[in-house]
Amino acid sequence: MEERLQKFLANQGICSRRKAEEYILDGKVKVNGKIISTLGNKIDTEKDEVEFEGRVVKNQTNKIYILLNKPIGYVTTVKDQFGRPTVMELLKEKGRPIKTSVVPVGRLDMYTSGALLLSNDGDFVYQITHPKHEIDKTYQVTLKGEITEKEVESLRSGVDIGDYITKEANVRIMKIDKEKQISRVEITIHEGKNRQVRRMCEAIGKKVLALHRSKIGNISVKDLKLGTWRYLTESEVKNLLFSK
Repeated sequence: MEERLQKFLANQGICSRRKAEEYILDGKVKVNGKIISTLGNKIDTEKDEVEFEGRVVKNQTNKIYILLNKPIGYVTTVKDQFGRPTVMELLKEKGRPIKTSVVPVGRLDMYTSGALLLSNDGDFVYQITHPKHEIDKTYQVTLKGEITEKEVESLRSGVDIGDYITKEANVRIMKIDKEKQISRVEITIHEGKNRQVRRMCEAIGKKVLALHRSKIGNISVKDLKLGTWRYLTESEVKNLLFSK
């Protein structure tokens, strides 16, 4: 079966189709041992051998969509240059790593727990991570000190996080513990700036003590123990793709 090279790379979960075009132009892709650096090339998915950055890309036809409840202490990457544990180490069935190659959809920093999607469908990865699709992400945040309604309103209307003014967010107070001097709030955003929720809280003078992403879209990790995962259903995938 013939298929455009960039589409093949996207379908194998390497990246989005647009990113695949960049990788091809940068000379990072080989077909049958030869570097391909122009667009428009088609391959025979059954016969041709494709390599990306020196690794053979296997032809996987089954699309995999995974929801992981990430614990603190794992980095959101396939491999880590510093040898830290990665989320890939949690993807096991019957004690063995899953056979299908998947990549994280977006990221959570090492010290944030909660909902993380992984997939081998490059187009799905692009749809979920691109800002124009505005997929909601909901976080439960534990803050040092008592948060005020004025501070909550600032988070709702948008704050300056240094290089960007955040868009409107849904924010509600879950609990204020005056004795322990902590507050718990729920924040829902649809942007994906680096460490955005932490930086939003810092902008109103609040230190984040704990951060957990409870939902992506309307898909929750409430019933998943930390460190465990499950496959998304077909309806959940469609709901994410067409939620806006």
